[in-house]
Amino acid sequence: MATTDRDYYELLGIERGASDAEIKRAFRNLARELHPDVSEEPDAEERFKEVVEAYEVLSKAETRELYDRYGHAGLRSGGFRPGHVDFGNLADLFAAFFGDDILLGGRRRPGRGADLAATVEIELVDAARGTTRDVPFEAAVTCSRCDGAGAEPGSSVSACPACGGAGRVQQVTRSVFGEFVRTQTCPDCAGSGRRIEKPCVECRGAGRVVEERTLTVEIPAGIHDGQRIRLTGEGHAGLSGAAAGDAYVEVRIRPDERFVREGNDVYTTVGVTITQAALGATITVPTLDGEEELELELEPGTQPGQTIVLRGRGMPVLQGFGRGDERILVNVLVPRRLTDEQRRLLRAFDEHADEHTYDRGEGFFEKLKSAFR
Repeated sequence: MATTDRDYYELLGIERGASDAEIKRAFRNLARELHPDVSEEPDAEERFKEVVEAYEVLSKAETRELYDRYGHAGLRSGGFRPGHVDFGNLADLFAAFFGDDILLGGRRRPGRGADLAATVEIELVDAARGTTRDVPFEAAVTCSRCDGAGAEPGSSVSACPACGGAGRVQQVTRSVFGEFVRTQTCPDCAGSGRRIEKPCVECRGAGRVVEERTLTVEIPAGIHDGQRIRLTGEGHAGLSGAAAGDAYVEVRIRPDERFVREGNDVYTTVGVTITQAALGATITVPTLDGEEELELELEPGTQPGQTIVLRGRGMPVLQGFGRGDERILVNVLVPRRLTDEQRRLLRAFDEHADEHTYDRGEGFFEKLKSAFR
């Protein structure tokens, strides 16, 4: 499917700050309108492709953020390629969002099960090393008693006589302008196209029952806050043996009081006294390796705002190789309360200091900019 350079928000008719629910609702409305088997517009298929592409980008947190920041060029540089849409299987595409039966070309096809969504929270250190979480879901599963047929075992299922098994009925209205054909869901079978003589006592004819399930989710090392993990086929069961939907687990990373993450690098601060900064000292700094702290030798003459870089101590590269860095910003602590003796000693030190005692070197703002670089 060829990409489009049109604004994705404009294609879906939504604002840039639209919520996930608004994005999905806009896509549903446009998909129904532009479906090539429904619309008679000559450009319906091409417009439908553009709408699908827009939804594919804006429905995922990572691609939406990339698009919001850098536009189409950012998507291309990030390796995004829109997926191929098989217009011979559009019922599967529609069922992925609607979780219902779809009628294409006058033939009823069982719909793919609807997708599920859940959220799991983890710590930053868990995101750094990868972890597993058990996530509870409430999902519709195929009824074990009737095997999804909806009928009590041993009883018969026949085609609905009102719609002939199509699940839809047509009403023809004649007027001076000609004939108008209105298609609607069959009221006798509620669109199922079947007549069940004896409904299953377990699922009451639905063919599915809702049950609590727990899925073990593998969270890869280096995952970013807000990214989603797709579990194929773990969503709601489909109707009449159709494929199940997918489950999407959004990973949220709790703020860590020790670190701030920026890409694959992490930033932290360490406080040292003026004597430690002047004379040098052995200090300990936190790391992402669990509760482990690392000992560092602080050089004499360390300045406020100086940055110490620990190569390869940051976050792992998601689905790649290597790790980012840990950057430690030195905060020199100035005493607030002094005894008379301490004041005397500091004054004596100041009297013996000269221009060679303080080497100004790089200014404070230059150090600050270097730290954030």
